[in-house]
Amino acid sequence: MARILSIDYGQKRTGLAVTDPLQIIANGLDTVATTNLQEWLFNYIATETVAEVVIGYPRHLDGNPTTLVPTIEKLRETLIKQFPKLVVSYMDEQFTSYEAKQIILQSGARKKKRRDKGLVDKISAVLILQNYLESKR
Repeated sequence: MARILSIDYGQKRTGLAVTDPLQIIANGLDTVATTNLQEWLFNYIATETVAEVVIGYPRHLDGNPTTLVPTIEKLRETLIKQFPKLVVSYMDEQFTSYEAKQIILQSGARKKKRRDKGLVDKISAVLILQNYLESKR
């Protein structure tokens, strides 16, 4: 079976997570500068067996999409064009950054580790992917 990759897209950094080949467990993969994201994704998808990409869809508390949505939609279109067999879906990402910060805090991580925004982005990507996997079951 192929993996599912999730993306927590951000203005500066993007968190990435991936499932195991059986699509059971979500693991943090990497945090990439958003300016390098497309190149990173193309390389990863070309070298690994990825069946699906799940992109976190950011909304405001009132349900309206954030200003990042047009950029995220363009990324989705680019991925579909580059990899026609790839399924690219959206998953609501509301509160994942908050949840990620709480997880880091509860883990007992030192103050320096808690301030690592890249770690927050990676854990947010894991949460997006876990939510997606649960929604498929």
